[in-house]
Amino acid sequence: MSPNIVLTGLMGAGKSTVGKALAKVLKDYTFIDSDDVIVDIEGMTIPEIFEKKGEPYFREVEKSIISELSEEEDLIIALGGGAFESEDTRKNLENNCITIYLKSSVDRLLNRIKDDKNRPLLQCENPRGKLEELLKLREPNYLKADYIIETGNKNIDEIVEEILEIAEEI
Repeated sequence: MSPNIVLTGLMGAGKSTVGKALAKVLKDYTFIDSDDVIVDIEGMTIPEIFEKKGEPYFREVEKSIISELSEEEDLIIALGGGAFESEDTRKNLENNCITIYLKSSVDRLLNRIKDDKNRPLLQCENPRGKLEELLKLREPNYLKADYIIETGNKNIDEIVEEILEIAEEI
């Protein structure tokens, strides 16, 4: 049995992109985006869930799904940007998972997601300010991940290679 590989970080950090690329290399692993699971179960987009049921409801569903996923094996799990804020979620991930924080600058994040309308927290007057605020709030928890990868100017292949090196150590 191999531990699950969990990717965390702010929206736009590349969790889904890196996770999919990693799953192509680690053939025994299956990639799962926790946000996609929520969308499938709820039958609506994340912005719709936020609008109709509220963020607290979304976070409870998220916590429950991640708890279930953490019990499975051989998964690469991309978490939603706020999932690692939950202490319960972090504890669930301690048992059968290695957690990796994909750390990126606000400029790089904003450049990647500025036109993405599927980011309810950024549908505001000052998306840069909101990202800076989210990073300041969430980074103390992201830093609790088992590993931190500074994505900086690295391409996807370089980030995947770093994760593979981490996986070999385990």
